Amino acid sequence: MAETTESESRKLLVRLREAMAGDDAGQARLDKITHLIADSMGTEVCSVYLFRDEETLELCATQGLNLESVHQTRMRIGEGLVGRVAKYGKVVNTPDAPNAKGFRYMPETGEERFSSFLGVPVQRLGEMLGVLVVQSKEAREFSADAVYALEVVAMVIAEMTELGAFVGEGAALSPLHQQAVLIHGGSAQEGAAEGHVWLHEPRVIVTNPIADDPARELERLNGAVEELRVGVDKMLEVSRNGDKEQLQVLEAYRMFANSKGWMRRMEEDIARGLSAEAAVEKEQSQARTRMSQVQDAYLRERLSDLDDLSNRLLRILTGQGANTGAELPENPILIARNIGPGDLLEYGRSLRGIVLEEGSVGSHAAIVARALAIPLVVHAKRITTEALNGDHIMVDGDQGVVHLRPDETVVGAFRDKIAMHAQAQERYASIRNTPAVTTDGQRINMVMNAGLMADLPSLDGSGAEGVGLFRTELQFLVRNQMPKRSELVALYQRVLDAAHGKPVVFRTLDIGSDKVLPYMAPTDEPNPALGWRAIRVGLDKPGVMRMQLQALLRAADGRPLSVMFPFVAQFEEYRAAKAELDKTIERERILGHALPSELKVGAMLETPSLAYAPQKFFDEVSFISIGGNDLKQFFFAADRENERVRRRYDTLNVSFLSFIERIVERCAISGTPLSFCGEDAGRPVEAVCLAAMGIRTLSMRPASIGPVKSLLLRVDLGELRKIISDARHRGDQAVRPAVMQYLRGL
Repeated sequence: MAETTESESRKLLVRLREAMAGDDAGQARLDKITHLIADSMGTEVCSVYLFRDEETLELCATQGLNLESVHQTRMRIGEGLVGRVAKYGKVVNTPDAPNAKGFRYMPETGEERFSSFLGVPVQRLGEMLGVLVVQSKEAREFSADAVYALEVVAMVIAEMTELGAFVGEGAALSPLHQQAVLIHGGSAQEGAAEGHVWLHEPRVIVTNPIADDPARELERLNGAVEELRVGVDKMLEVSRNGDKEQLQVLEAYRMFANSKGWMRRMEEDIARGLSAEAAVEKEQSQARTRMSQVQDAYLRERLSDLDDLSNRLLRILTGQGANTGAELPENPILIARNIGPGDLLEYGRSLRGIVLEEGSVGSHAAIVARALAIPLVVHAKRITTEALNGDHIMVDGDQGVVHLRPDETVVGAFRDKIAMHAQAQERYASIRNTPAVTTDGQRINMVMNAGLMADLPSLDGSGAEGVGLFRTELQFLVRNQMPKRSELVALYQRVLDAAHGKPVVFRTLDIGSDKVLPYMAPTDEPNPALGWRAIRVGLDKPGVMRMQLQALLRAADGRPLSVMFPFVAQFEEYRAAKAELDKTIERERILGHALPSELKVGAMLETPSLAYAPQKFFDEVSFISIGGNDLKQFFFAADRENERVRRRYDTLNVSFLSFIERIVERCAISGTPLSFCGEDAGRPVEAVCLAAMGIRTLSMRPASIGPVKSLLLRVDLGELRKIISDARHRGDQAVRPAVMQYLRGL
């Protein structure tokens, strides 16, 4: 076979477009394509394998193999040479396929007769759709030009697959974006919601992958790249006197936008027959494939910059901009790969639910979603590629499940769940003002977590007796620069005013780990959760801490004030932070500002080490709040951001409850008020067990107060404590089974 030249490659693409243009059904189109590729490349075989599900490839069309094997031959990802191409996203080119590593003999196809094998991935923007294969009896390695030609054709097939050109028989040819899809993710915020998809960044659809006029396509590409460069230069000019880190990112953008290598590769793609859009997307797909294989964080970030620039370039070329100016659908459910807190706050309470392809339970988006009481599912694989704007969608934040384009059976069951939830909320509203007193007369103080002014109306509506945790970092996270002291004073004043005299505990800035300020130099730490964060940052950067403490003191303006320092691991850290507060108070006194009528200074116990601090720490501190989320992950040595391990431990583990009991005992010796703050405080079963261990104040999201109070009103903590004690003496690992049996009998 003569080498496939650039002009031959373009001829192949033109023939491919003609094959696509007819009114043939999906299967007939695929059959025609395999025939013309085999004919153009001078091979006896051309086959197309597409995914029928996430793990299985299906032979969907072939020229040269046994036709009876179409839609019958299947293989797991990684199995055989075809499976290897799909698994690693890399070309396999061998002159001796039967003896190549990983070869799998499939007698139904008759492929053992063919020596040469060339397989290329059919992928779109890093999303693997299938594998395109050519084979020949002659033992030879295909040339670089032949490989390139097949890669270009594979990309066009990917685009056509996305556009539904091959809908037909077989699971792998079922209509895209039409069938019902069930996606399992992780629960980051409970609740259930039904609505319609709103894509935060709609994917660009390339409808013309093959060029009619290469010269015209080059002209379009050059014009779009020039527009892109001008845009990047304008962003740089605006940021010239701004943040240094942001400037460095934009400089990297400009470097890529002016990259001659990037431009040359796209020009070559056009010369071989692709449209300008398809050329951009081809390079973007390859960048995403490299991104998934690079371990180095810096290189991954640079490839991510190139990915973002490619998206901008595609939007310029196609005119398919973001959702700017468009109207949200009725009951919008936001779908995104990821989203920052600022963007999420702009949407506000108009959203019914949020589904993220990435995200995490401790991300900024999760914090804001909890504050807005919006159901949130994270780690929802493929949601951004499966969903289209306006699609019917149901989000189960309790189970971490998403139903996209659900059938009537699912819709009915889901609506029943929402109705039951609404009835429960009505029941909880009836006990809103009832004190949480257990059947054995134990009074539990129910307070709420907050971080936004939008949370404060829930103080009265939920029946909360105060704010047990006001997260002050959200005001820092949603800005592009450090807030001014006067802005913080005004905010904290509004918070205290909105509380109408109910107590509010302000936690000082808790940044680091997963909460990195946009204007803060990132620190490359191997384990950020155990790194430079919270009180450690405050003590190392005392200027920021003093500014925030001044703002809190001035906002109080003679009213009572409660301040809490986060992530205190040892007594000396608390003493150092308290000393900074004392100095700030003295300075405010000298300046003549009103001081709080009562000042309580507490600490968050989030590390096991603080539970064993000297008794003098418990004597000196005004109050302690157990930060359950962090304490639990450190106690069990299981990262709560790691989906593989975070569900391996149970709050009702005997060891953990015994540890909580030890903290209760130490606080009791000093008469130090103790509260529990975290997700478990808002889970009814966990909450009543914490109360049984001696916790008398629970701080949770407002929506959890009703369910927790409802259960507390029905339990006898003395009986529950005995059940826990008996389970402990039996040597049970967790008390959950025994506790659930008791609760079912109420």
